[in-house]
Amino acid sequence: MDLRGRVAAVTGAGTGIGRAIALALASEGARVAVTDLNPDWAESVASEIRQKGGEAVAYRLDVTRRADAEAVVQAIVERWGRIDIWCNNAGISTMNRFWELTEEEWDFNINVNAKGVFLCSQVAAKQMMRQEPMEGSDLRGKIINTASMAGKRGNAPFLAHYVASKFAVVGLTQAMAGELAPYRITVNAVCPGYVRTGMQEREVLWEAKLRGVTPEEVRQLYINDTPLGRLEEPEDVAGVVLFLASPASDFITGEAINVNGGAWMD
Repeated sequence: MDLRGRVAAVTGAGTGIGRAIALALASEGARVAVTDLNPDWAESVASEIRQKGGEAVAYRLDVTRRADAEAVVQAIVERWGRIDIWCNNAGISTMNRFWELTEEEWDFNINVNAKGVFLCSQVAAKQMMRQEPMEGSDLRGKIINTASMAGKRGNAPFLAHYVASKFAVVGLTQAMAGELAPYRITVNAVCPGYVRTGMQEREVLWEAKLRGVTPEEVRQLYINDTPLGRLEEPEDVAGVVLFLASPASDFITGEAINVNGGAWMD
């Protein structure tokens, strides 16, 4: 999956799945813009890539602010001339019973998980639409969204607002794919399951409290719900993103690919 010469950007790349995606893209030769709301985390990942011989730069990015997205895209283009791969990975979660959800929780999840994908994709797509096709391809660019198993499976306890935001990502992925195809831009999503990250650790504690059980019992629930019998690792997701970023997927668009060890099949 040779990505030498390609320019990639990853949002929410300071930790977890985003970090794994950035490292995977760099390992195949892509020049990577590592973006995160926390600039220190972004710089740490960019430094890790550079120490391994790759090319990377860090940017602070609040995905809920169009001005931030525009500034980052402009900076990447000024540095490397184009953007070939844009990975919308930034996401958050909170947990609560549906009837106790606050407007603040709803807005927070929707703004980051759905609006953030919309804003960043819009800005990235405008750049891709006006650039020449990638070398050796008829495509001008690729947009890859991190959705979730919760974007297909609504019966996720205590996550109604998160579910709504991720269903929106899956639907937006399809809508963008249709409209951007004539401009030779593909749009796809990955739908992870129970991924072992810092975000999952917070969710385990929240869910344990809401269920009245121990955190270890919650982790076992996740494992029991996964036919392959283990928690997912960020690298499991990054491998599929790497495929979608590579020439091997050039004729795939509008898909939301399950990456969850069989926890949800459709």
